[in-house]
Amino acid sequence: MQPIPHPLADILELARWAPSGDNTQPWRFEVVDAHRLIVRGFDTREHVVYDLDGHPSQIAHGALLETLAIAASAHGLRAEVTRHPDTPDTHPDYEVALVPDSAVAPDPLLPFVRQRSVQRRPMRTTPLTATEKQALQDAVGKLYTVRWFEGGAQRWRLARLMFNNARLRLTLPEAYPVHRDIIEWNARFSEDKVPDRALGLDAMTLKLMRWVMGSWQRVSFFNTWLAGHLIPRIEMDLLPGLLCAAHFALVAQRAPQTVDDYVAGGRAVQRFWLTAASLGLGFQPELTPLIFTRYIREGIPFSRHAGSQSRAHTLSEQLDAVLGEHLTRTVFMGRLGHAPLPAARSLRLPLQKLTRFDAN
Repeated sequence: MQPIPHPLADILELARWAPSGDNTQPWRFEVVDAHRLIVRGFDTREHVVYDLDGHPSQIAHGALLETLAIAASAHGLRAEVTRHPDTPDTHPDYEVALVPDSAVAPDPLLPFVRQRSVQRRPMRTTPLTATEKQALQDAVGKLYTVRWFEGGAQRWRLARLMFNNARLRLTLPEAYPVHRDIIEWNARFSEDKVPDRALGLDAMTLKLMRWVMGSWQRVSFFNTWLAGHLIPRIEMDLLPGLLCAAHFALVAQRAPQTVDDYVAGGRAVQRFWLTAASLGLGFQPELTPLIFTRYIREGIPFSRHAGSQSRAHTLSEQLDAVLGEHLTRTVFMGRLGHAPLPAARSLRLPLQKLTRFDAN
């Protein structure tokens, strides 16, 4: 592989730390010259039940593009992004021009790009301060509103929602190959998966879970006869949902519809997440209830199992009761709280595996 020109190499080295669902990293970089590249985006709809409309991957594309712009600011460069309109939604291309601009100063979020991570374990319940909440609102600008769910009663309401959502996830036949393939077992770090030690489960549950996930037949048996989903739901969803400072919903001014809408949402999510990291706050996405609710609302078939469809309908009703009129305009959900940095986390593929050069 030929060397990537400077400062583009430094910019891409930082940009690759952008978040993506289950660490899928749905992008590749094509270098055109020292100040131009094409981000070759893709989605995972062909094999991931959580991405059947591609919108979660498009949010990840937005997070990447925002991270790239933040990284470029360290070199006094402005990142101008244009999506190629003739590329399909499944494989959108984004052309990025890095333009020298004396008005561009290093973004204050730069130091937190590598530090930002997912905290799946319980956090402190100390309420967020007004200053912290204002900083998080400022991070997403005027086009988005942060709606907070605080206090014991509201945290319990969201924790129950996530507990019910977890039952759908863990009993859904179409989700089994996703969970099987994205976990790296006996690992503290992973370049392209989620290490098992980052899941938020205790050692005994992890050991049992690894054996059970050896086949769908085992998963189905444990779920049906031994309530095998119960302990993971308590440890990964109910307790973390209760033990945090707050849950949040990121609400757009209008309901997102296009690729560009979801990309813009992803850029806002990344600034929100990096700001949370700068405040010493742990962060965990809670996106799957929105995904299943959208499938129900838009009639997107996602399972051959009637019970799963029924649970998704119930889940969508519960989420509608929580978000009300904001439901269709909500682009992201999650939880926050003061917590130490996680001891285990996903890493990223090395830059040489993510980059190619323009054949011309």
